[in-house]
Amino acid sequence: MLAAERAGRPFLALLDELGLLRLFSLPDDERAIAVGRRAEMDLAITWDAEVSGLHAELQLRGGELTIADDGLSTNGTYVNGQRIGGRQRLRDDDRVRVGQTILVYKTAEPKPAMETIAAVDRPELPQLTNTQRRVLIELCRPFRDSAAFATPATNQKIASEVFLSVDAVKMHLRSLYAKFALGDLPQNQKRAKLAEHALQLGVISQRDLV
Repeated sequence: MLAAERAGRPFLALLDELGLLRLFSLPDDERAIAVGRRAEMDLAITWDAEVSGLHAELQLRGGELTIADDGLSTNGTYVNGQRIGGRQRLRDDDRVRVGQTILVYKTAEPKPAMETIAAVDRPELPQLTNTQRRVLIELCRPFRDSAAFATPATNQKIASEVFLSVDAVKMHLRSLYAKFALGDLPQNQKRAKLAEHALQLGVISQRDLV
C-alpha cells in the first residue's frame, strides 16, 4: 500500500477470496473500467457470487474518479454504506461495496473536501445515553486510524471493555439500531452499518477511538 501511494498513481485496494490484498492501478486514459464477476472485466471479482457479471463502471476523468451502476447490478453498489443511483464521484479513502467485496479508493494526491453543507440538509444526530455512547465507541474501535478492512468489535469484546454483560450489550445495540434507523437490515449487516453511520455522521470521531 505504501509503495503504491508513493508511486503517485490513484488505485483501488481490495481483499481477494484468500484474504490477500490486491491493488488495482487506474489507467492513464479516460476509458470506462468495467467491474464485475466475469473474468473478462477490467477489474474482475470472480470469487464473489453477489457481484453481477457486469456490476459497475469506473471512469477517471480530469483527475477525478467516478463510479456508475445505472441498474447494471442485481444487488446494487454502495459508497460509504449508501446505495448509489447513477454516477457518483469518489474521494480519497471512500469505501465502495460491490457484493460482499470492499474496494478502498486511494488518490494520488488527496485533496481536502471543499463542499459546504447547508444547515437544513444536515441529518439530525441521534441522542445517546452515556452507556450507549461507550458501547458505540467500542463497536467502532477497530476502525481507528481509518482502518480500511476492519470489522466491528464483537459483543464479548465490547462487554469486557465497558464492564457490562453480553446480554446488556445486545440490548444497547438493539436500541442503537433503532436510533440509527437500521432495524430493518439483515442481522449480519447491522453491526457494520451501525459503525459506518456513526463514523460518517461524526457521532463517533477518531479522537474517541484513541
